[in-house]
Amino acid sequence: MTERQPFIAGNWKMHKTLAEGKTLARNIRDGAAPGRRAEVALAPPYTALAAVAQELAGSDIRLAAQDTFWEKQGAYTGAISPAMLADAGCHYVIVGHSERRQHFGDTDATVNRKLTAVIAAGLIPILCIGETQAERAADQTLQVVRRQLEGGLGTLKPTTGTGLVVAYEPVWAIGTGLTATPEQAQTVHHFIRSLLREFLGPVAEAIRIQYGGSVTPDNAVTLLAQPDIDGALVGGASLKPELFLPIIKAAG
Repeated sequence: MTERQPFIAGNWKMHKTLAEGKTLARNIRDGAAPGRRAEVALAPPYTALAAVAQELAGSDIRLAAQDTFWEKQGAYTGAISPAMLADAGCHYVIVGHSERRQHFGDTDATVNRKLTAVIAAGLIPILCIGETQAERAADQTLQVVRRQLEGGLGTLKPTTGTGLVVAYEPVWAIGTGLTATPEQAQTVHHFIRSLLREFLGPVAEAIRIQYGGSVTPDNAVTLLAQPDIDGALVGGASLKPELFLPIIKAAG
């Protein structure tokens, strides 16, 4: 089996001022043990990217952005391009998060445009996919995951897929306190891995698939022990070092 480095990313969403963001980044930087197995990334809001980048300078913790627009530049008020994110020090960019789909109208087609632009700018996309409670109740989880993954990847070539990260986030588990059981999560992650093999070939074995949705120190160990769960995309718990650092530790 391919050895995949665990990857824990903290998505701060619409939280933290500059001062608060710097303090949080510093506490995570200082608390994340050297010699750990897991790669770690922080995704502050756009306004705090540069400040957090300064706090992470010299450490091995990566900077991530929560979203992007697909054009390089132009008359797109309020938009931020992948090139701007690279300039700010980002390494990763989250695309297709369910909150972007729900509140801002992202579709599989626009997510693909973002993913393609992120890769073209030399950054690595974290592609989020996942079903709603209604879709799970209707036994449509696998169909939804297939549609979102296939639509998000589009015509991505296997050679470009090597740096890709996929995050499975069941929408019903985000911020609700509900979490997929390790067995439920592993079933979907195993299915995603099979789809990646179908779409991209052997490179699928190296692609990391994160789980997201109310990840806590209490459930992280059992979730991360599953063979196809390669890390976590952490929301609320990433805002508190006393919760986020144990999740990093759980990844090894």
